[in-house]
Amino acid sequence: MLLVMGAIFLLSHQPGDAFDLPSFPGLDKLAHMIIYGTLAAATIFAFAPETRQQKRWPVVAMVILIATIYGVSDEFHQSFIPGRSPDIIDVLADCAGAVAVALFWKFR
Repeated sequence: MLLVMGAIFLLSHQPGDAFDLPSFPGLDKLAHMIIYGTLAAATIFAFAPETRQQKRWPVVAMVILIATIYGVSDEFHQSFIPGRSPDIIDVLADCAGAVAVALFWKFR
């Protein structure tokens, strides 16, 4: 979980012109969903196996909360990076990725 958080931090610490992404509508939001889905998966497995088995809904809630709070803090962090700016839609995409992975894990 901490490694994924560190990778997110390093990616978001890059100046806005550091990425040469193709011009595809919504690609950045899809990237947010995938990255924060990965964070959600890592967070799920940060819990002890007994906790994951016995307290599935609390784990789902904590995973979503952790990913969302980290997404908010990441957007705040980006406000200090040249060429980057915070975006509430990015936070919603982060949360959506975490929700999708957490619910998939819960109902698998």
